Amino acid sequence: MKNVKLYARVIIQGEIETKTGLHIGGSPGALAIGNVDMPVIRNERNNQPYIPGSSLKGKMRSQCEKWTGAPQNTTIHKGKEDGTGSVSLHTAKSAAEYEEFWVNPLFGVTGDAGEWVNAPNRLIVRDVPLEAKSAGELLSVRTDMPYTEVKWEAAIDRVTSAATPRQIERVPAGAIFGPMELVFSMYAREDLQLLGHLLTAMQLVEDDYLGGQGSRGSGKIAFRNLRVELRHGDDYASASEARFEKLSLPDLLEKKSELLQWVSDTLKLA
Repeated sequence: MKNVKLYARVIIQGEIETKTGLHIGGSPGALAIGNVDMPVIRNERNNQPYIPGSSLKGKMRSQCEKWTGAPQNTTIHKGKEDGTGSVSLHTAKSAAEYEEFWVNPLFGVTGDAGEWVNAPNRLIVRDVPLEAKSAGELLSVRTDMPYTEVKWEAAIDRVTSAATPRQIERVPAGAIFGPMELVFSMYAREDLQLLGHLLTAMQLVEDDYLGGQGSRGSGKIAFRNLRVELRHGDDYASASEARFEKLSLPDLLEKKSELLQWVSDTLKLA
């Protein structure tokens, strides 16, 4: 992609509701007084939990890599010597591999990818704060810690049957994070298909989990009150249209074809 032209930006706004307790890990030292083994990440200014954009985007990418079968060729976290506990991701090694898997143009590639790719990043995922009303509700009840609960678990030694207890801090089920904002930039006509894949990525996360401890019940979330805005044209600030307001993700997916057609017709991509 030698010449870069921004056709439009599609902005998906909404909220994230926790269906089960949510644990996105923070620094253990930050809550040492509370003696929690696994604290959540918090905003240092107001002490409220939040969902980092990197966590949401990383989870969407990881799920899409598995969905497309993209090779896991780069290890970003090394586990034990037998390979368990390692975390890997897909990194395109050539222009052909970049084009083969749509996770690359949608979510971007690392800066060391090489001279063969100069495509701009399509997707921006903002940090998602705890919604003000939800924060007030959590403070009005007796949670174990400000805004959060503490879940006790025990790791059992399979040989000796000895139990090692640990405390996991979670944002309780029913909490609302918002506003959520996903900014999708279109630089080519073909990017319209990537917008459809973004909705698939959101569905994959809803059906899986966000954060840690998902296989043990934590991290089920739902996207809600979704709204889609399209910004385009020479008068970028005023050439804005909004559609599909106050929808759940399943409702938005039912209107996927209508959404893509609306973007295509507005931008005259056909």
